[in-house]
Amino acid sequence: MSEFEIREARPDEVTAVGLLTVDAYRASGYLAGEGSYALTLADAAPRSREAELLVAVDADGTLLGTVTVAPPGSPWSQVAAPDELEFRMLAVSAAARGRGIGEALTRAVLDRAAELGLPGVTLSSSEEMTAAHRLYERLGFYRTPAQDWQPAEDVHLLTYRLDLPAR
Repeated sequence: MSEFEIREARPDEVTAVGLLTVDAYRASGYLAGEGSYALTLADAAPRSREAELLVAVDADGTLLGTVTVAPPGSPWSQVAAPDELEFRMLAVSAAARGRGIGEALTRAVLDRAAELGLPGVTLSSSEEMTAAHRLYERLGFYRTPAQDWQPAEDVHLLTYRLDLPAR
């Protein structure tokens, strides 16, 4: 048995998922203060309704990580083409890092895209998230600089894509 499982978040976990996301971003130095993005990360309820909210949990049900999956048509999709899946807000608790949880969550996203028969997966990532960039590139994602964008004057996001095999 694996030391953790990936599944959809339960309604009673949504608040804790938001807190885990904020804590993980803050522990990595990606959040300063209580700005609007921190509030967005903390409020996982809209993501659970308007996208797919996956979690990694251990055998005791402790939340270890999370990712938001935005299928085509989801309002959480920011850069994906109409036939692509996008994922956002990948977060692993500081205490659970180094156990392969980020990779497992990313692979679950890829599996979901394949289930939907989509040709690719996209994401945006801040320039500072270099550990995440290494993970994405190791899994086969490639940079798509023409899609890079700035949601705020001081925030520059890099974009990545992974092409899925045709089914």
